Amino acid sequence: MRVFLDTNVLVSAFATRGLCEDVLREVLTTHELVVSSPLLKELERVLRIKFHMPRATVSEILEFLRQETLIARAGAPPDVTLKDRDDLLILSSALRGKAEVFVTGDKELLELRKVKALEILSPRGFWEKLKRA
Repeated sequence: MRVFLDTNVLVSAFATRGLCEDVLREVLTTHELVVSSPLLKELERVLRIKFHMPRATVSEILEFLRQETLIARAGAPPDVTLKDRDDLLILSSALRGKAEVFVTGDKELLELRKVKALEILSPRGFWEKLKRA
C-alpha cells in the first residue's frame, strides 16, 4: 500500500517515541512511503526551528527519506476548502503520488475523511487499519 505521512506524523516519528514512530517503521518495512518536496521542506523547518535539532541530524533524516521513499510532485490542488493553503499542496502531492492513505494528526484534514480515492486517517486509525488487515 502507498502511504503518505503528513509532516506532523513524521515530526512525531523522528522527535519522540510512540505510535508515530511505530507507524513510520511499519510503513517503511511493509509498505511504500510517499513524500514530496514541500513536505520535506516543512519537515526540515519544523525539526530545526521548533525542535532545535542539530542541522546534521536533520540533514541525515532528509537524506534517509529521499533515499527510502517515493517523492511525488504536487499536481492540481484538490477541490476542497482548507484554511491552510499549504495543506492543499501536500494533499495534491499525495494524490499525484497515488497514495492510498494519508496519515495526519491535522483535525481539519481528518474531517475530510476522503479526497478522491485517498483515505485520510489519524495515526491511531491507520494503525488499527493495519492490525485489522
